[in-house]
Amino acid sequence: MSKIKNLFLKWWHLPFTKYALTIVIGVLLVGFVGENSVWAHLRNLHRIGQLNDEIADYNGRHKRDQSQIRKLNTNPKAMEKIARERYFMKADDEDIFVLSDDNRHTNTLLPDSNATAE
Repeated sequence: MSKIKNLFLKWWHLPFTKYALTIVIGVLLVGFVGENSVWAHLRNLHRIGQLNDEIADYNGRHKRDQSQIRKLNTNPKAMEKIARERYFMKADDEDIFVLSDDNRHTNTLLPDSNATAE
């Protein structure tokens, strides 16, 4: 045990050992600990990329909506089309039939539940 202790003390008293240890600890602290670490910086870069993607998506939606607003302001037929399709509005002399896309499994071959089996 004393050989290991003597070797450690000999190594510790070398002129560059304390500086090297201080540099290694400093690099570890800067790299992984704290809010200004390299790790936090990489996370922030990833989040910035996600936010830029969201901005591009919202800009596309904004352009599409602006063109639709311009179309509605200039073309009364477009307003009528939206009113009929989205809000099921109709003229006084019209009837509206809403067809459902639901897939209902009604089997007409089965007897009624109220009917008695013979």
